[in-house]
Formats: sequence, structure tokens, C-alpha cells
Amino acid sequence: MLILVLAWALAIAGYLVAKNSRMTADKLRAFALSVDLRKLSGDVRAKAIQELADMLNSLSPEERRRARLDRTWQRWFNEMTEGEEGAFIEAAMSTGFKQMLSSFEEMPEERRRRAIGDAMKRLKEAHEEMQRNGEAPPEGGTNSPPALSEELQQKITKIGLKTFYSESSAQTKAEMAPLLEELQRMMESGRMFRGGR
Repeated sequence: MLILVLAWALAIAGYLVAKNSRMTADKLRAFALSVDLRKLSGDVRAKAIQELADMLNSLSPEERRRARLDRTWQRWFNEMTEGEEGAFIEAAMSTGFKQMLSSFEEMPEERRRRAIGDAMKRLKEAHEEMQRNGEAPPEGGTNSPPALSEELQQKITKIGLKTFYSESSAQTKAEMAPLLEELQRMMESGRMFRGGR
């Protein structure tokens, strides 16, 4: 009996340690709000930026979506130099990102258009859910989901994400990150290749 109680105690302790060590959007937000990037310089500044990227990369797909839509890290991005912005964007892109860009390029134009529309719809729904849960500011604030004009959607559809992404500024890449990650989520789930809504 004592062994059984000890086993349960160890299992519960292990669960609590794992739960507390798991990265969440809330932990990323707390870190981003606790550090004033303007007051850092040199190696300390570079280390803090890399730590933010590492934290973003260690999030689960759902938590990553929440963090991207929450955009708490945007305050940091606004304080970065152009070189830091580019390095942060590259460091913060998830591992399957390049594969998603290549897969998107291979899709017919109509399927690309549908995929972008679906991704925008899903982002809007996720943002509305965050608002209902009190996790996001009201619509129209700086934390709104990305808004793509019809012209920009057509450009991405015609020239492809890979070309568009490679020619974009770091600021545009940051603004497009939620859309790109949503497209990646759709690709990983197989939704993007099924062609339906």
C-alpha cells in the first residue's frame, strides 16, 4: 500500500513539474512585459531577443497562435533595429515553415486563394474566441488579426508566398506571421490539401 501511495505521489509531482515547466502564451507575455528592451544593449539585448524567439518556438501550436494573436511581443519588435527584426523573424519561424511555403507554391492558384481565405477566416474566429474569453483587446486595436486587402491577397495568390515572403520587409513578415502560421497549421492537419472548407 505504501508503495502505491508513493507511486501516486511521484506521478502527481511529475505532472505538476511538467505542467509548470511547459511554456505558455501567458508565460511569454509575462516575460515580454517584464523586460524593457530599450534599456538593454549589446550581448544582453541580443540574448533577450533570442530568449523571446526561443520561448515563442517552444509553444504548442495552440499557445503559439494565442501569442501571435495577442501580439504582446510587438512592443519589442517596435524597439528592434532592422537587423534585429530580421534575425528575430528568422529565429521565431517554426521548423515546418519553409516546407509550408514550398507546398503552398505547388498548389494551383484557386486552391491558394481558398487556403488564404480559410486561414483568414480561422484567424478571425480565433481572435473572436479570445475576445469572448477576455484574452484579447477589442476589434480594431493593435492586436487585431492581420487584415489583408483584396489586392494583397491576389498578389500572394499569383506570385506565391515564397516570393512574397522573400521580398517583404521584416515588419511585413511580422504582420503576416499569424496568417503564415495558420496556413502551416492547415497544412499540417491536411486541411489545406483536401481543398474543402
